[in-house]
Amino acid sequence: MAAERKPSFVQSLLAGGAAGTAVDLLFFPIDTVKTRLQSAQGFIKAGGFRGIYKGIGSVVVGSAPGAAVFFSTYDSMKRTLPLQGQLAPLNHMISASIGEVAACLIRVPTEVIKTRTQTSLYGTSAASSLTSAKLLLQSDGIKGLYRGFGITVMREIPFTSLQFPLYEYLKYRASLAKNSRPLHASEAAGCGSIAGGVAAALTTPLDVLKTRVMLDMRDPSSRFPSLIGRARDIYTTEGFRALFAGIVPRTLWVSAGGAVFLGAYEWVMGTLVGSAGS
Repeated sequence: MAAERKPSFVQSLLAGGAAGTAVDLLFFPIDTVKTRLQSAQGFIKAGGFRGIYKGIGSVVVGSAPGAAVFFSTYDSMKRTLPLQGQLAPLNHMISASIGEVAACLIRVPTEVIKTRTQTSLYGTSAASSLTSAKLLLQSDGIKGLYRGFGITVMREIPFTSLQFPLYEYLKYRASLAKNSRPLHASEAAGCGSIAGGVAAALTTPLDVLKTRVMLDMRDPSSRFPSLIGRARDIYTTEGFRALFAGIVPRTLWVSAGGAVFLGAYEWVMGTLVGSAGS
């Protein structure tokens, strides 16, 4: 088996930040289309194909810190947990899950602002992420920034528990096919694309629920339906297909994004580790 690279905390932080920024900026229009397809108001009323870069400001602010926190946590946990050999997939699942929970502390506020701006939920009065953030804070306070935190974590843990063990396995198999040499960034990108696409398709219903929760404009002090209740309501009123709304753009976006995200991470990491070792 190829020797596993052991990046430092700072290297993981820098490589993760660069990877997160690259993928979120590059594929933002696809994310906008996916979000509008999932909104209860419908694709056309949410904006259709107009203004597909609305909300990008929040992504610029949150992408690098969120991805940096994820990868620095993931790499640190992966080295620390006493789960190796045949237990390596469990190691990757636990490490990635803990990394996602940490990243969601940064990612969820920017995601709430982004989805509300993308779907013009505040009308013409909030054409920018900054204006949406101000209106959100005025109406809901700080708690409003974390609306959907629970369902986001519930989406990310199954997603990442599928994506990263599959990604690490595909990298391992590809490395064996190359006589156990370390993979190039482009080869890691291919593994990331497959892993991301599979995980994205299977977790689409959770992504739909996350979008609906974040777009819920009811007073935060009111009683909200449970996630099971929301899923049942969507199924009853809109049909089974609504739970998989946006599956095509989501799968394409995450598959392509997985290639860029993990490929960029491996490339930056290889550059940093190479520079440190020279």
